[in-house]
Amino acid sequence: MWPLLLRAAVVYAALLAAGEADGSHDVLDIFGTRSESDYYRNAFQGRQGQAVPLPRGGGLRREQQELGAAGPGGSGLSKAPPRSAPSKVALDSLKLPVDTSAGFAGGWNLVSENSGVSAMHLVVMQHGKAIMFDTCTTGRSLMRLPPGRCRPDPRSKQPGAMDCWAHAVEFDYNTGALRSLKIVTDTWCSSGAFDADGNMVQTGGFFEGDKSVRYLSACGTCDWKEYGTQLVLPDGSFIVIGGRRAFSYEFVPAAGRANARATPLRLLRDTTDDVENNLYPFVNLLPDGTLFIFANDRSIVFNYRTGQVVRELPILPGGARNYPASAMSTLLPLDLRKGAGLSAEVIICGGATKNAFKLGETGTFPPALRDCARINPSKPGARWALDQMPSGRVMGDVLILPTGDLLMLNGAAKGCSGWGFGRQALLSPVLYSPYLRRGKRFRVLNPSNIPRMYHSTSALLPDATVLVAGSNTNSAYNFSGVDFPTEVRVERFTPPYLGPQLSPNRPAIDAASVPGDGMRYGARFTFRFTTPAQGVGQGDVKVTMYAPPFTTHGYSMNQRLLILPVTAFAAQGQRHTVTVDAPPKPELAPPGYYMVYVVAKGVPSKAAWVKMHK
Repeated sequence: MWPLLLRAAVVYAALLAAGEADGSHDVLDIFGTRSESDYYRNAFQGRQGQAVPLPRGGGLRREQQELGAAGPGGSGLSKAPPRSAPSKVALDSLKLPVDTSAGFAGGWNLVSENSGVSAMHLVVMQHGKAIMFDTCTTGRSLMRLPPGRCRPDPRSKQPGAMDCWAHAVEFDYNTGALRSLKIVTDTWCSSGAFDADGNMVQTGGFFEGDKSVRYLSACGTCDWKEYGTQLVLPDGSFIVIGGRRAFSYEFVPAAGRANARATPLRLLRDTTDDVENNLYPFVNLLPDGTLFIFANDRSIVFNYRTGQVVRELPILPGGARNYPASAMSTLLPLDLRKGAGLSAEVIICGGATKNAFKLGETGTFPPALRDCARINPSKPGARWALDQMPSGRVMGDVLILPTGDLLMLNGAAKGCSGWGFGRQALLSPVLYSPYLRRGKRFRVLNPSNIPRMYHSTSALLPDATVLVAGSNTNSAYNFSGVDFPTEVRVERFTPPYLGPQLSPNRPAIDAASVPGDGMRYGARFTFRFTTPAQGVGQGDVKVTMYAPPFTTHGYSMNQRLLILPVTAFAAQGQRHTVTVDAPPKPELAPPGYYMVYVVAKGVPSKAAWVKMHK
């Protein structure tokens, strides 16, 4: 079994009490008067949440049918109710001036009008499907479970009540087809990652789900399996860090074992405040096997094997960066072509003022932070290097593209995370080129027309486009009478590298040439690809491998992209054979499935799924 944490940085955002997490009852006084309901105060907007309306007519029987499981042979998908006209708040969105100086500035198209559930959590799996799931807290969705598959509803006041609505779906991002999945316990604000065999291991949640561990394999008939942490798990190599009132970390236990208690992590206690601006901490596995952990405005390099802090890094000034302030963050691409000169930098962009949540409780929504900061955590004496985005952004997503550029999208220009705490939807994605000089790194791309606010998600697809889904800032599935209706539409964004002038030159990997036994650490890896035109040389080619993340609440956990050294290259007209050096150790590329791309003259191929193993 691999050492613990090689599939590192599963961020545990279950809503635990500190007493449950570390065996004590030393809960800070600042939590004494703050109710759980405060965190969705604005969702009701002065009234009770409006559920999806039931059909008129048909009496009690019709209502029971609508609230029950799908009928025999039915898809179980309900039609999305009509959306009301946009409110004044919704119309106050922000579209930035598009930069067309480099040509095509990206494009949007609608993949589906109705995903059945709103995608609070999103992952892409190697069987060609995306998994979208929500919380059970919001009640009924638009997708019913098949007969006999309802779940007990432990929070219902009616004994024996069943919940027959799906809160998770398998989504075919090529056709829009849906398959309902059954979640047993509440996944609200949970976390996850993939194990070495490509299975999703998913942890935590709310209410009865706060200590659950869930397991989902990649197949067309697979469904969730749930375990208590004291039962058998397929892999022990995960760490969970933090959570509400949980100033600690623990490892998901190996098969047949249970954790007696979690281990306190002082950084989490030191960085909490009266609105808990340190939830969903940013965690990255560094090349030397240590962890970068960032919470609120502070960060450390942490040796999880010894439990020791290796280095405290400078405070990042200007505001808070973690939920509910919700900045964007990722590890910048690891360029293995540099050998010993490899630099592992972390970037954090946007966020909110530390009092944004408290101001939101009074109806005031301050501008989001605009700065972008980078640091090399492993470098002694490291300092944050600052840049400025075209606009402030909170609740956004950042994805690493196959080229090594970053895509920043979704979110808002004012407020912070929370049901009803964001304003001025920011519709314009921004391309960030980390290798350009400061002041030239940002490019504004074509906007969407769909606000993606709190609980929106995005994911890089194998075809190098981006799936965009979710957004629900309400207490239920609300489609009218609210500022930001629940969003079940799914979009696909096409980045500039697939524009009309570039896509005809797109390379294509010969799937039959990709070694079926995957990629081994430190070994050579050879495959073939074709290009529509001749004249592609070794200097025009880059091979990258991308770890698909688990995305929720504006953070793509475990996301990383590696640029592999090309050691041999041969061209015969439009056919090319390329050999690369695989990553030498799992600290650079934890075991599991990766999307491998060929980038020729700046244009990426469709990916080949490759298993990384020893």
